[in-house]
Amino acid sequence: MAARTGKAYIEGLQDGRRIYVNGELVRDVTQYPGYRGIANELAKHYDRHHEAGLAEKLTYASPKDEAPVSNSFLYVNDSTTLQQRIQGERLRCEHTYGLMGRLPDFMNAWVTDMARVPHVLGAKDPQFAQNAVDYYEYCRDQDICMTHTLLDPHVDRSKGPDAQQSLKIEKETSDGIIVSGARMLSTLAPVSDDLLVGPFMPRQKGEEAYAVAFAVPMATEGLSFIARETYDLERNDFDRPLTRRFDEGDAIAVFEHVLIPWPRVFVAGDIRAYNSLIVAFPGHLGLQAVIRGTEKLRFMTGLACKLATVNGRDKMPRYQEKLGELVGYIQIAEGMICAAGNELLRRVAATEEINGGTVDTTGVLTVKPGVHAFESFAGGAAMRQFFPYVNTLVCEVIRLIGSSGIVMTPTQADFENADIKDALSAYIGGPGMAASDKVRLQKLAWDAVATEFGSRQAHYEIFFSGDPYNGRMMQFNAPERARCEGLVDRLLEES
Repeated sequence: MAARTGKAYIEGLQDGRRIYVNGELVRDVTQYPGYRGIANELAKHYDRHHEAGLAEKLTYASPKDEAPVSNSFLYVNDSTTLQQRIQGERLRCEHTYGLMGRLPDFMNAWVTDMARVPHVLGAKDPQFAQNAVDYYEYCRDQDICMTHTLLDPHVDRSKGPDAQQSLKIEKETSDGIIVSGARMLSTLAPVSDDLLVGPFMPRQKGEEAYAVAFAVPMATEGLSFIARETYDLERNDFDRPLTRRFDEGDAIAVFEHVLIPWPRVFVAGDIRAYNSLIVAFPGHLGLQAVIRGTEKLRFMTGLACKLATVNGRDKMPRYQEKLGELVGYIQIAEGMICAAGNELLRRVAATEEINGGTVDTTGVLTVKPGVHAFESFAGGAAMRQFFPYVNTLVCEVIRLIGSSGIVMTPTQADFENADIKDALSAYIGGPGMAASDKVRLQKLAWDAVATEFGSRQAHYEIFFSGDPYNGRMMQFNAPERARCEGLVDRLLEES
């Protein structure tokens, strides 16, 4: 197999999956109004891998049969493969403006990382590590579109997973494990091919039944999804330019006595493997997330700048200062891509050393002598702290610049009404700009920050890497804090 076409992707969605949304049971998401927009957007994503001028930048030759596959599966082992991966991920994020948190690149990076930690998954049984490698190769060569589900349901967060009715292993059989319960928040679930159940919150001793990781097709018997309401009501691109294309969907995955075949199981009752998996990742996932965050920040900053031009605020120092701050954050974000890439090479080298292999570390920068690669996670800090902050900031700047202007916007139908067309031109036009062009940009801003889609985007970015509190507590307990305090101690000793 090779990189799929958009047509093949759409056909793969017609598998009889069970999606409950807006009070309906949907078995064919390609025909459901709320999902046609995102399915078509993903079809375009897959078709780009076959376009002249793009294909060579988005694909590489599969080690299995030399067929072209997405370089979002490319394992980084030197500076050349790193640059190939960054180029591909940049292009894919540019085409989707960083607005898809579950662009297929994200989970492709996840399984790439997961396949490279046999010392974690195979510590008790090497077969689990081999399962991860086999699944990675399957996803790469079949070009599978994946989502994941990590979180326990929010029933009573003061209690453990049992109180949340979380997914757990009911029993083991010769064919596999049987699981029941629920997990959330499966972004892109309605239009994905496979669901990967992975770890997130650590499990404690006695919670072995909840320490489970595996992958299954969306149409697996006994698996159903309860999706949030769709925001895409199929309005035209003038009125809802982002919602129409990028409403990914989110869902709770519900398992009712589902058999997971052993070849698709990666963790089964091993608390150490469950708790260690993500922190042991070399960092393909972190690199992808930083690239997407950077491209979204660039798009949103461009939107803020363009919005300022339609009402003359780009000439006012008050707003120039705010826009200049955003442009500065883009430069910082670009530096984070470099840092995450260098960090990936360092962590790959450290992982290979653990597992008896080697990689080319020529040109890899040792950030601080004596600091082990796994004690530095610039990609994680960017995901947990930097991008949630700047995404919140850019939305506030857009609201401030747009002010009431992005509230009072007529629709495309209003501009087609001869009775009010002249009035709209007189009262809503901008500096050297037709009223329809100005309103189209204002509609874009409204959709980016204030519609259901825009509000969900803002909220989603805050929690993209989990509860911000937990992220900051991880940083508090990181070795870096001790090194910071050590500098103070040294100065005091010198005094």
